[in-house]
Amino acid sequence: MATASATLRNYRQSPRKVRLIADLIRGKSATRALALLANLPKRGAEPMQKLLQSAVNNAKTPASNLYISGIEVNGGIVFKRQMPRARGRASLIRKKTSHISLTLATKQQTTNNKNDKKHE
Repeated sequence: MATASATLRNYRQSPRKVRLIADLIRGKSATRALALLANLPKRGAEPMQKLLQSAVNNAKTPASNLYISGIEVNGGIVFKRQMPRARGRASLIRKKTSHISLTLATKQQTTNNKNDKKHE
């Protein structure tokens, strides 16, 4: 079984929001996932679509023979900024980033062995 992978590091959106998109395409075929991402009205859909297309190109196999065997969204570095508040105080703003890892695998041909079994 051939596998291909692609990673996107330090994507400037929180992992919690990106995981919603990852959960939507996990386990689906590559062509179906590309179609879903093309019509998804979320900001993270376009970078995820580019990442999936990159993994398909890395596989050197038609997208119709591939499925998403694994996708992980982990937290990246956190940029810390301050916002002025009342009475001279400052509150912390955390600008989160994500690391996305995507793995594709080829579909296995399943044979129907019902007819091959002998009935005794």
